[in-house]
Amino acid sequence: MSAHHQPSGPHRMTGPGRGRVPRTSLGFIELYRDRYAPMVRLAYLLTSDQAAAEELVQDAFVKVHGQWDRGIDHPKAYLRTAVVNTCHSWGRRKVRERDHHRRRLEAVPDPELVSDEMGDILATLPDRQRAAIVLRFYEDLPEDEIADVLGCRPATVRTLVHRGLKALRKEIPA
Repeated sequence: MSAHHQPSGPHRMTGPGRGRVPRTSLGFIELYRDRYAPMVRLAYLLTSDQAAAEELVQDAFVKVHGQWDRGIDHPKAYLRTAVVNTCHSWGRRKVRERDHHRRRLEAVPDPELVSDEMGDILATLPDRQRAAIVLRFYEDLPEDEIADVLGCRPATVRTLVHRGLKALRKEIPA
């Protein structure tokens, strides 16, 4: 667990020779059975999203399991802290995604016009050209990332974008 997510206080992990409580796989299974439902309820209250709550609790259990053999003073408290931290990170990520999406929509003068007419025009392009154009200008990805997505070289991306734009210029009235 990274230093910025590691619980502090009475439920921290113990170090070697400092009262380390040996943990067994059976103990982890018992913790999972005992605390899964309450942690999902906690995560749901923090996120208001049932599916996200279940996934985030699973992620927290994975983090706890990764530290299990090293010993944890108070496993229930450690797990609860991991759930809260995981939910907090999820919430920050959701806010960033919402802000990013809002900024993109604000940059589009008329979303209906773009989504209808532009979609029809983009549909005239071959799949790889359309993907390169959308990834470049809608997702704002650099050429090397587009190349990774499409499984080609950056030079091929440049060619796809160039040819796609040339074809779009013929389709879009000036």
